[in-house]
Amino acid sequence: MNRAMAIEIFAAAFALHGQVYDTVLANGRVMDPESGLDAVRYVGIRGRRIAAISSSPLEGGAVLDVRGLVVAPGFIDLHSHGQDDENYRFKAHDGVTTALELEIGVSPVAPWYRSREGKALINFGASSGHVPARMAVMHDTGTFLPRDEAAHRAATDEEKLSIVNLVRQGLDDGAIGIGFGIAYVPTATREEILRLFQLAADRHVPVFVHMRGSPGDGQDGPIVALQELIADAAVTGVSLHVVHITSVGGRQTALCLRMMEGARRHGMDVTTEMYPYDASATRIESALFDGDWAKRTGRPYSDIQWVATGERLTAETFAAYRKIGGSVIVHAIPEEAVRLGISSPEVMIASDGRIADGKGHPRSAGTFARVLGRYVREEKTISLMDAIRKMTLMPAQRLEASVPAIRNKGRIKVGADADIVVFDPERVIDKATYENAAQYSEGIQHVLVNGVLVLRDGKFVPGLYPGVGLKTR
Repeated sequence: MNRAMAIEIFAAAFALHGQVYDTVLANGRVMDPESGLDAVRYVGIRGRRIAAISSSPLEGGAVLDVRGLVVAPGFIDLHSHGQDDENYRFKAHDGVTTALELEIGVSPVAPWYRSREGKALINFGASSGHVPARMAVMHDTGTFLPRDEAAHRAATDEEKLSIVNLVRQGLDDGAIGIGFGIAYVPTATREEILRLFQLAADRHVPVFVHMRGSPGDGQDGPIVALQELIADAAVTGVSLHVVHITSVGGRQTALCLRMMEGARRHGMDVTTEMYPYDASATRIESALFDGDWAKRTGRPYSDIQWVATGERLTAETFAAYRKIGGSVIVHAIPEEAVRLGISSPEVMIASDGRIADGKGHPRSAGTFARVLGRYVREEKTISLMDAIRKMTLMPAQRLEASVPAIRNKGRIKVGADADIVVFDPERVIDKATYENAAQYSEGIQHVLVNGVLVLRDGKFVPGLYPGVGLKTR
């Protein structure tokens, strides 16, 4: 060690000496994917920020000894449909400190944000959604997803203009890009989608897209659908994020990933995500099940599970439940696609989760702990640092060009927001199942949101709502 370095270290230690922080995380294994830090450190938090990271002890009003535990940036979920207190609690118990509704999105945007201010356990945000805007303009009777007009009828020129205006208003209100569920509105023309891609490009915000079709729509179905997105992104110059690639890509996931890699090599901004499960979830009344589903996809009705009861469907129960509508789980994602996505350095982790009155898909409660427990510890598919990067830094980097607040998240460094998860790497695991999704993950010990401890020793601290809304402005 040279003299200059010794002086610098001494000066830093002197500056920290005598400081009292609001909260200190002591003796934890601090892992930061941006700097590569992986060492035992003391983390001092003051207000909503990380104020110190030290190799020597720090004083604090509250000192948590987290020896043997990992201290990491709070997980950022780019694809979280459940945007209420029930879902935020499952998210926090899975290590998530920011949950964003970016695929389907919302409309109108301004009241959606206002309704959550001061009432959110974790940070929240949404895109301006093409699907909800289309549903509103075309007077669709569906709730979360279209079930009639918006799904089965082409929009008139006047309706298309109204849809664009609604989506534009959402951007004016600070929405995080534009969300698309093209598979749920198959009558939306390619021109309609391209026009909104251009709007996003003009406003310098990303698009978050569930592409057309489903994995069973012929061998080339996912390829043709992805080609539409890449072509539209190339024409407009928009930043493209393709949601749940293993779900929409199916057995063509490897080729889809190669296509996106090729687009990136040629200068395009294209990213993607996945959830670590071999089944998807959706609404049975949606356009995904139009026509003869079993014949079109080559799958039996028993692959579909009715969420309300857990039963597997037959042709008869499928027809009956489709008339009334409800949530279903579809067991159709190849395990090899899941492993491929997990191991790819370019694929982020996102849940696509939503719990409603204790019912839903296990991804809603266990996505992040499942990656850490099953694919890092048990199967060693990826390293712990790589998994953390997929859950924190990569999602933050995806948004930081247009969302200023996200630049202080996804990192453990001085000055960053104190959105932090502390977990036991030897014990962390998902507990949610397809039959009982409403089960908290295990091994998530402490969670801080904007410097506030919302989960301590695996239990919620009551009455605290430190989450804030993230916007483009």
